[in-house]
Amino acid sequence: MSRNGLPMRRRALLGGAALVAGIALLPGCATPSSGSRVDFAAAVQRLLERSTRNAFDSLTAPDGFWTSAVARVDMPTLFGKSDSLFKGILAAPAFREKLQRRLNRFAEDAARKAAPVVAEAVRSLSVPDAYGVLRSGEPTAATTVLRAAMGPSLVNAMIPELDRVMRAANDPVLTQALSVLAGVNIGDAAQALALETDNAIWYEVGAQEARIRENPAATGDALLIAALSA
Repeated sequence: MSRNGLPMRRRALLGGAALVAGIALLPGCATPSSGSRVDFAAAVQRLLERSTRNAFDSLTAPDGFWTSAVARVDMPTLFGKSDSLFKGILAAPAFREKLQRRLNRFAEDAARKAAPVVAEAVRSLSVPDAYGVLRSGEPTAATTVLRAAMGPSLVNAMIPELDRVMRAANDPVLTQALSVLAGVNIGDAAQALALETDNAIWYEVGAQEARIRENPAATGDALLIAALSA
């Protein structure tokens, strides 16, 4: 996918909040037309386990965020969304790309910290409308439910880790960028990057969920195949 197509793709990946909110509450188990009884609540959990695991495996690989079709971390607002907002080094496209790439690498460390937090949230997630989540027609409905349930907890988990790794790295590119921003320090940069990384992680989880829904047979998981194909 071209980078120009990224914003539209991202909106498509996590655009189902209103749809999921409107799903009627349904029992966790139901009997589909095939006649076999399916535990849809367990299927949602299994879907999220696979989606989040696949997402973090991808994002924590070297340059995982940078090379992702949907999860490249945007330049935080702190550094300006475009070079037109600054003069000097932060207005130079080559420097901005170098800085953005550094920030995407820091995001990998944040994702490693985030992975067990998300895994625990999946294990404890309660989805009373599991059937509706699976059959809503929204390819990222389960991701939307999980993100809403977690609220700001993912961002809060990543901020101290980003602060730590940024300070330890003593990166000259980041240091140079911060030096031209009056009153801005590494703590501010860590918070700004955590917000962007949070968005990127959920875009990737949504993409992984959509991929599983598109071809549940590829998982080899009998529960997911029954729940998504019946």
